[in-house]
Amino acid sequence: MNHRIVLATHNQGKVREFRALLAAQPQLQGLSGFDPAAAVVDAATAGCSDVPETGVTFRENSLLKARAVAAQTGLPAVADDSGLAVEVLGGAPGIFSARWAGQQASDENNRRLLLQQLADIGPEHRSAAFICVASLVTPDGQEFTAEGRLEGTLLTAEAGEGGFGYDSILQPVGETRSCAQLSMAEKNAISHRGKAFTALVPHIVEALAA
Repeated sequence: MNHRIVLATHNQGKVREFRALLAAQPQLQGLSGFDPAAAVVDAATAGCSDVPETGVTFRENSLLKARAVAAQTGLPAVADDSGLAVEVLGGAPGIFSARWAGQQASDENNRRLLLQQLADIGPEHRSAAFICVASLVTPDGQEFTAEGRLEGTLLTAEAGEGGFGYDSILQPVGETRSCAQLSMAEKNAISHRGKAFTALVPHIVEALAA
C-alpha cells in the first residue's frame, strides 16, 4: 500500500492543518501503518517547484497545482486554492488574496491594506467568507474536487496570534473570537479548508490504499 501523499503547498500552516485533519479521520486509522505526520509530504520536501496560478477561479488553480505535483512526484497530490471574499468588494480579494498588497506582499501587508480599504465601512456591511476549493489528483489521472466556506464578519483590527493569512481579521458567524484565536481543532471543525479536505477524505483513503 502507498502511504505517502503530497500536499501541493510550501505553506507550513496548511501542512500542519492537513496533518491534523487526517489524524482525526477514523477512515484513515484502518490503514495499517498510516501515520499522517510521516505520510504527508509538502511540495518543498518533494522537490516540487512553485506552480503558476494562471486560473481565474479557485477550482482552476487548485487543479493546476495538484496535477503538476502528481505528475512531478508520481504520488497522489492534494492542493487547494483559497481566499477571502468580501461582500462589499464584490468578492475580492478572492483568488488574489495572497497578493492583495502586491506580488511579494506578506500576510501582514495584505491584512493591513484590506483593513485600510474598509476603514469607513460599518459592521452591517463587513460580511465576508473564506472560500476553499481542494483537489485530489492521482498518478493515474483521477481528479476530485470539493468546496468549503466559512462565513463571517471582518473585524476592524487584528485579534489573535494563531493561524495565518487573514485569520486574525475574520470572526466566524456565531463566534466571539477571530479564526486566529481558535485552537487548531476548533478551526478545523468549521473552516473552509477543513470542510473541503474532509469531503475529499473518502477519495484520499482509496488513493492511499491503492
